[in-house]
Amino acid sequence: MACVHLDSISLSPPTPAQSVYREDCTQCFDSIDEPEGLDVCLQCFNGGCVGLRAHSPLHHVTRSHPLALNIRRTRKQVVKDEPPAKMTKLAITAETEADRYDITTVVKCYDCATELDKTNPKLAPVVDGILKANTFSRQEEVKAWEQELTSCEHILLLQQQESRKLQSDLGHCSKCDLRENLWLCLECGNLGCGRAQFGGVGGNSHGLAHATETKHAVAVKLGSISPEGTADVYCYQCDEERVDSDLAPHLAHWGIILSDQVKTEKSLTEMQIEQNLRWEFSMTTEDGKELKPLFGPSLTGLKNLGNSCYLASILQCLFDLPAFQARYNIPEVDLPMVPDPAQDLETQLRKLGDGLLSGRYSKPDSHIVASEDSPEIPYQKGLAPSMLKHLIGRGHAEFSTMRQQDAFELLQHLVKLITRSTHPAPLADPTQPFRFVLEQRLQCLGCKKVRYTGTEQDSLFIDVPIEKLPAAEGEGERYKPVTLKQCLDNFTAQEVVELTCSSCGSKVGFSKRSLFKTFPTTLVVNARKMTVENWVPRKVDVPVIVGDEPFLLDEYLSSGLQSSEEVLPEEETAAAPAFVPNEGALDGLMAMGFPRNRCEKALHATGNSDANAAMEWLFGHMEDPDIDEPLVIASAATGDNAAADPEKIEMLGAMGFGAPQARKALKETGGDVERAVEWLFSHPDDQGDFGDEAASSAEGKKEAALAGSGELPAQFQLQSIVCHKGTSIHTGHYVAFIRKLLDTTVPKWVLFNDEKVVEAGDVEEMKKTAYVYFFNRVA
Repeated sequence: MACVHLDSISLSPPTPAQSVYREDCTQCFDSIDEPEGLDVCLQCFNGGCVGLRAHSPLHHVTRSHPLALNIRRTRKQVVKDEPPAKMTKLAITAETEADRYDITTVVKCYDCATELDKTNPKLAPVVDGILKANTFSRQEEVKAWEQELTSCEHILLLQQQESRKLQSDLGHCSKCDLRENLWLCLECGNLGCGRAQFGGVGGNSHGLAHATETKHAVAVKLGSISPEGTADVYCYQCDEERVDSDLAPHLAHWGIILSDQVKTEKSLTEMQIEQNLRWEFSMTTEDGKELKPLFGPSLTGLKNLGNSCYLASILQCLFDLPAFQARYNIPEVDLPMVPDPAQDLETQLRKLGDGLLSGRYSKPDSHIVASEDSPEIPYQKGLAPSMLKHLIGRGHAEFSTMRQQDAFELLQHLVKLITRSTHPAPLADPTQPFRFVLEQRLQCLGCKKVRYTGTEQDSLFIDVPIEKLPAAEGEGERYKPVTLKQCLDNFTAQEVVELTCSSCGSKVGFSKRSLFKTFPTTLVVNARKMTVENWVPRKVDVPVIVGDEPFLLDEYLSSGLQSSEEVLPEEETAAAPAFVPNEGALDGLMAMGFPRNRCEKALHATGNSDANAAMEWLFGHMEDPDIDEPLVIASAATGDNAAADPEKIEMLGAMGFGAPQARKALKETGGDVERAVEWLFSHPDDQGDFGDEAASSAEGKKEAALAGSGELPAQFQLQSIVCHKGTSIHTGHYVAFIRKLLDTTVPKWVLFNDEKVVEAGDVEEMKKTAYVYFFNRVA
């Protein structure tokens, strides 16, 4: 039967800017490796599963997109009668998807319930475009191997000495016999070995010595040169990896023709990524046996997307918590009906909750078969949360990159995103259990009057005392172990601060102490283990002793204002300062010819930091009738009234902004909805204004609304930790250890190392590298 939709629907191949979701479903982790395959919509390129969850038919019904390309991938069975050949130093070649898999494709129409001829002139270019397009995860992988490299003055002003043709085989280092890891000085043609690298790559730093002696700055790594024009270029003067846009003529000067070169060694970036992936979290027991892989519900690994272990470890700990499981593992509730599920945070968090907790994807990788010749352990394939990672990093200067990041900073950012999201009843904000109130007590040392102030927090940041122990023969650096109680005692200890008393005028100072006013359900603690060496901060592994048994925090509860204490009078609130525009941005805008009044308005509307954002605002508001009038900032009273306007708050809420953020934006912009929207986009990390809600309640209700609970006993138990190995929180490797009930009534520690999920070995040793702790309150 002929399909009437093929002629009536406009089809075109995907452009390079479009995302093609042809690896896994945008609403669950079913993929093209499933027996039923994956459907890719021929109109919007959404990926939908065909199995029990039937997200592809659902997409067809909700979007009225009937045409789909079904892609099914099966692993090729390669039979080898001989053992694999010994590796030799040859050109580095990548195994392609075609080498590993058979791909089966079928075009179908849901409305006509029929298969279509994919060689049809209208279908063929679209099908071919989908199969050749970079997938969403592939785009992420490409970024993972790239750094934001630039050129420098030493390359741009490079003056090469008299040309000569180097030896055809490029020989060895001019100072030693090393024949790999060789760096060619682009200025004089000297060949010197590089520094020793991770993975056993030798080097005696003769290239660096040459640069130091001669002041020749720029060198290229010979084995990294590819015919496409990529290579490792290093500037010793800048001490940075660089890009040389004139690499071909610079190499030709020494008789090296770029198109004839073959890449034979890993690049610096590749070795850096490999080092981050291979920081040794032992996967064996003390007697050398491999740790036992685990499979089943809540035991699903996450694939490393390239420097994404910081994200995987935090997500594993979060989705172990009851609040996150109750919020995002709700298969009985329909997913949101949105045009693009891949761009919806709620959908992606629900997708991850189902993927991690259902157990459907927690099974051994069927492509790995352990044998005598191949001792590889069949771990899981792991889920690839590339869509969620993109949403978390969208608009963020650090998390949008593929560089390694601070896991604790990622946690704080994710908590903000989830807090801002809508949580329709009966669903609750899963970050609420993190919140508690920390109370600070100030007492004047002169008049003895006191002031108590409370701050709502979702985590605790503690410094770990660092005391280096004498070096022992055959061992690395050692540090004196400390207990968690020592860290908490230091955090809550009384200290003296230099302040002038507003009551008695004394300048002798105040005593200050911080204690808990309430305790959270889940206490998140970040242990800071940093020292400074040669003005450079460096992370050290100080063992922090934390037992598995429950412990009390009752002694850290604030007693609050006592009847015998006299309260310091409230200080008069100073008038709001006039808006002071960013001088540099203002000068730049005025230099472009914009009048001062317009510039000040633009900077005020866009956060007062970026001239480019202000300029875009100006171009969009050139026709405003009051564009040339002086900037008038609404008074606090006017701002409060504007912020309290329920219609405006509801209007911003319809655009996806939470009530606290909408209220704050309206207050900052004098109630102007259009400017409030711009303010919101310019302040994505601002949590908003919760004050009006509290002010509208009675005093008694305020107390009841405090985050956390002040009830005693406050007993907590360690539930999970994020561990880190490396000298900087922005390098190295992160893993998670979580206490799980497996096949016994006593919880056991489980190691989540990217896609590898195993029963943990030496638990006490791993606690030395703990960076973020999750403690659950227990009865």
